[in-house]
Amino acid sequence: MTNAPADPGPSGLRRTLGTGDAVVVGLGAMLGAGIFAALAPAARAAGSGLLLALAVAAVVAYCNAGSSARLAALYPASGGTYVYGRERLGDFWGYLAGWAFVVGKTASCAAMALTVGAYVWPGQAHAVAVAAVVLVTAVDYGGVQKSAWVTRAIVGVVLAVLASVVVVCLTSGDAAPSRLDDGVSGGAGGVLQAAGLLFFAFAGYARIATLGEEVRDPARTIPRAVRVSLGIALVAYAAVAVAVLSVLGAETLGASVAPLADAVRAAGVPELAPVVRAGAAVAALGSLLALLLGVSRTTLAMARDRHLPAPLAAVHPRFRVPHRAALAVGGAVAVLATTVDLRGAVGFSSFGVLTYYAVANASAWTLRRGVAARVVPAVGFAGCLALAFSLPWTSVAVGAAVLGAGVVAYGVRKVWWGRRQGDHPDPGGQ
Repeated sequence: MTNAPADPGPSGLRRTLGTGDAVVVGLGAMLGAGIFAALAPAARAAGSGLLLALAVAAVVAYCNAGSSARLAALYPASGGTYVYGRERLGDFWGYLAGWAFVVGKTASCAAMALTVGAYVWPGQAHAVAVAAVVLVTAVDYGGVQKSAWVTRAIVGVVLAVLASVVVVCLTSGDAAPSRLDDGVSGGAGGVLQAAGLLFFAFAGYARIATLGEEVRDPARTIPRAVRVSLGIALVAYAAVAVAVLSVLGAETLGASVAPLADAVRAAGVPELAPVVRAGAAVAALGSLLALLLGVSRTTLAMARDRHLPAPLAAVHPRFRVPHRAALAVGGAVAVLATTVDLRGAVGFSSFGVLTYYAVANASAWTLRRGVAARVVPAVGFAGCLALAFSLPWTSVAVGAAVLGAGVVAYGVRKVWWGRRQGDHPDPGGQ
């Protein structure tokens, strides 16, 4: 079992986050990504099967959360499934999970930055996206506690906006329950593809596990925070999806660029639309902050094992954050934010993160013997694979190519290290 010491030392991170902070970090990642970025493309894929797709994504997310929570209690270190896969399955599988997470979530960061730009200043979305990345990277650099405070304020604003949307839509005379099943369907394949896209929304609870080295009493805090944040997010998603569908219908929702703003207009309260747009920008900013926290901590863990350049493992002596990793990730996201397509980033991110959780479930499978104890990781593993390969073929192809490039890099590194060290063991290996 791997546990971080009580005294983090000069290269360790400081444990400052309680359960409430950890829940907020998870919600900050989930609410921005799901409601404002994944709902419309999921409706295009599934039609009136959107609610069923949400349920499928929730089941897979629940299984992944259960597996991740059990593993995080045993291995409360930065890195999440990178650490779990390494400890339970071997160095390669940990590396594959870490690589999938870093590249997938870097794309997610770019998508969230672009969402901020699209809502704040559509004509200059890329420029605003880069500015958002710079701002959030600066907050991350100042310490995880400051990041948690900022995220708490953002989550409060977003929940208030979402509650307003739900109330306005469901109390409107234009709301019609018949629109929840209006005959527009993408079939079983469409439902699975939509579930894969919506999984992008649920993946925020991974942020809690990747911050394991900065959480107080991690064996108790992490499992509780994962389940609470996932439960709150699911209730919010379901309420908003029902409200928006009842006003717009699946076809109009799927064609919308800003579905929540369109929904309040259709419900007869157009003056709320600017508030919704502002809430969307704030939500995406909170999601970007939580995502950068998670990616930089996984980068730190991989750099400690020399799977990424060793200088990225440096911890700031004052702020006790992986400052070089944070700056490197922020720079990469800023570059991507000038080039990527939002929907393509969502699909590619989902493929990478589903791969990441497949490794998490396989790791959890090794924890206990017996059929009952293995149902959750088995369902989670099968669900991750099914959703990953139901995504748009371009997302699957690009995702597989990037993962393949990571595997090649791993093999080259192992050969190089073996030649350099001879019979000495690889510090990142088993």
